[in-house]
Amino acid sequence: MGGCQIHFTVAIDFTASNGDPRNSQSLHFINHSQPNEYLKALTAVGEICQDYDSDKRFPAYGFGARVPPDYEVSHDFPLNFNAANPECDGIKGLISAYQKCLPKIKLYGPTNVSPIISRVSRLAEEEMQTRIASKYYILLILTDGVVTDIGETRDAIVEASRLPMSVIVVGVGNADFTDMRTLDGDDGNLLSTRGQAAARDIVQFVPFRDFKKAPASALAKCVLAEVPKQVVEFYASQGVGPEPHKQSDAPEGRGGGDGEESGGGAGDGSSA
Repeated sequence: MGGCQIHFTVAIDFTASNGDPRNSQSLHFINHSQPNEYLKALTAVGEICQDYDSDKRFPAYGFGARVPPDYEVSHDFPLNFNAANPECDGIKGLISAYQKCLPKIKLYGPTNVSPIISRVSRLAEEEMQTRIASKYYILLILTDGVVTDIGETRDAIVEASRLPMSVIVVGVGNADFTDMRTLDGDDGNLLSTRGQAAARDIVQFVPFRDFKKAPASALAKCVLAEVPKQVVEFYASQGVGPEPHKQSDAPEGRGGGDGEESGGGAGDGSSA
């Protein structure tokens, strides 16, 4: 309601553990008649998240693949191969970039997610300098399981916990997601490799397999369950209140649609 914008960035796991995209057992299987597991998760979660991003343009990256032209391993390459403008136009643009990217890359490894967390953290750090509640960053990571750089990832998350940023991890497939559950601080405070505690819980882990047959509302609730609280906690910890209410076509004192919960929550929490 005060004009704070949510900025979503998407990161997709292209490590070899997902399986050869030409194989029907692969989570990245290329089949134009039936969406693969990543497309199902990307569409389901993306359609939920896009309603909270006003311009509906998403920077999208891949990690764990060898990429053209030199086929060196990268852990934060733009899906559209345009480093100057990695944004995709809506969920359709995101899906199109994913489908065009897949045949051009070589799935490899390891599963390092700290580089993409650090990339978004740098943007969030710049936003910190404004001292107003104008942009909050959310990184949506889709991965098939075990993280290789778990120590560096813990360090990156602990650093990010002091910034206007949250991380949503969606587990794709049937792998062991123990590491991901550890990163989700629900069972206790996450510690860095140096013993530094996270300033707040910013990670939400969602195993997509638990929601494949559930209604979209159940997935939406799980994906976004902690985000309003995380937004409020951050700005309250910084002593930053919401900007004056911006006029809209909605009736006075009311936001439009489901997004009002997040906006209204930020206002209530910051002024409390």
